[in-house]
Amino acid sequence: MEISFSEAVKARRSYYGISSEQVTGDERIHELVGEMVTHLPSPFNSQSSRVVILLGQQHTRLWDLTKAELQKLVPPENFPATEEKINNCFRSGYGTLLYFEDQTVVQGLQQAFPSYADNFPVWSQHASAMLQFAIWTGLELDGWGASLQHYNPVIDAAVAAAWDIPADWKLIAQMPFGKPVTQPGPKEFQPLAERIKLYR
Repeated sequence: MEISFSEAVKARRSYYGISSEQVTGDERIHELVGEMVTHLPSPFNSQSSRVVILLGQQHTRLWDLTKAELQKLVPPENFPATEEKINNCFRSGYGTLLYFEDQTVVQGLQQAFPSYADNFPVWSQHASAMLQFAIWTGLELDGWGASLQHYNPVIDAAVAAAWDIPADWKLIAQMPFGKPVTQPGPKEFQPLAERIKLYR
C-alpha cells in the first residue's frame, strides 16, 4: 500500500532497538542510496555528498572500531555503559551508512565563486542533511529502523584507514539500521504557533 509523502515523514523515527535480521535484499539498499544520491538537491548542483554502505561484517567492524576509539577517551568506570549502548543500539543492526562531504568539491566552489566562499561549507552540510533525511525515510518505508549518530571526529582517522576513504572526504554522520525490535516512545511537539508565522 502506497502512503503519502506526509505520512512517510511522520513515520520516520529513531530506532535504537534493532536486530541484524535482513529486511530487504542488499541490492535494494544499494538502489535506495543510489536513487537518493542521484536526485537530492545540492548547491550549484555540486553533488558533493558521498555515502559508504557497510553491511554484515563490515558494519560490525565499524562499531568495534568505534568502541576501540572511545575506550581511549572514556574513563574506565564509564566505558561499560558506552559499550552497552553501542552493542545494543548500533552494532546489533544489519548495516550502517557513512555520510561524507567531498571537500575538494566544496573548495572548488569557493574558488569559483569567492563572493559565496563562506557559505559553501554551510550549504554542503545542508545537502548532506537532506540526503540523510531522504535515505532515512526511504529505509523506514522499506521496513528498516534507523538512527543518526555522530561519532566523528573521534573515529574519522580510523574509518579512513579501515575503508581507504579519500583524504578529502569529510565524515558527517553514521546511520546504523536494522530490523526494528522495539518501537520508539511517544514524541512531544512544541506548539506550531511558536514555530510558524503565516502572513497573507
